[in-house]
Amino acid sequence: MVTSRWTPASAQAASPRRRGAVLERAILDAALEQLSTVGWKGLTMEGVAAGAQTGKAAVYRRWPSKEDLVADALQAGLPSFEAAPDLGSVRADLVALCRRARDAMYSRPGFALRSVIHECDPVQVERFHGVIVEGVVEPTIKLLRDVIERGIERGEVRPDALNSYVLDAAPAMMMYRSKMCGSEWSDEEIDEMVDRLMLPLLRPDSP
Repeated sequence: MVTSRWTPASAQAASPRRRGAVLERAILDAALEQLSTVGWKGLTMEGVAAGAQTGKAAVYRRWPSKEDLVADALQAGLPSFEAAPDLGSVRADLVALCRRARDAMYSRPGFALRSVIHECDPVQVERFHGVIVEGVVEPTIKLLRDVIERGIERGEVRPDALNSYVLDAAPAMMMYRSKMCGSEWSDEEIDEMVDRLMLPLLRPDSP
């Protein structure tokens, strides 16, 4: 069973007094840390306050509910998505992009996000829908679209391969195997997934 690593409340007295943005950042970081270790169900406002070495009142003043706090923590912690890789071939671009996605999945914000998706009930997940779609789904799809469009321009990818089913294939496979099979997606597994799933979906019938 995963246990929390929070500093006892008695240690708060020795911590420097922080205010404003510095304190808010500490609270958001503590929320992400608790999500990534004890999960959504184990997260408490008291635990977050202890992790941030502040009082519970300071947390509730800024975020009246656990849902409000977690939504802001996820939004602040999700990695920024840079431009799609451009390594000269659609295979190399897909491998690099999927490795980047794997690293994000297993980062602290990635574990936090997955705990929300997997542990919340449908009503609670709806509260985070905007954060998940705007912070993760749409940027990922945009990068995949950029890679595939570039492949079409090179003649490596057939034009009708740019559709929502193909764009969903790699993210769906990575999430499914991570959750259901415990796959941590080694570099070799990513290479195999690109070669055996993505490239057959993308390439023209005749080379």
